[in-house]
Amino acid sequence: MDKKQGYASSKYNCETKRYCQMLDLKDDPELIRQYRYWHSREGIWKEIMAGIREVGILEMEIYIHGNHLFMIIETPLDFDWDRDMQRLSTLPRQAEWEDFVGRFQQAALGSASSEKWQLMEQMFHLYE
Repeated sequence: MDKKQGYASSKYNCETKRYCQMLDLKDDPELIRQYRYWHSREGIWKEIMAGIREVGILEMEIYIHGNHLFMIIETPLDFDWDRDMQRLSTLPRQAEWEDFVGRFQQAALGSASSEKWQLMEQMFHLYE
């Protein structure tokens, strides 16, 4: 898709909030290519998608620039980050997935998702 065309967003029948995170991949074009594959429709493990939905995440998007990743997570207002992400880590194949994708990421092997992905602070939005 042409970046200048923008990316479609979804509408939900409830109020939502979003979380933004960042992470760096190892700066190796072949590892980045593989990481992209494992996050494609063909490569992603079905249990990972099911777990994300099971904890209440409505949308998850990852954007890439070089080896830098930016993730947006859209959730209902009652989503509790600590509680629900802890629950996600216990669902089928989640720990295995974290170990698997950890080999592409600039993080210590065996790190939990919360140790790899860094939550970002909003510093601006278009004020009314």
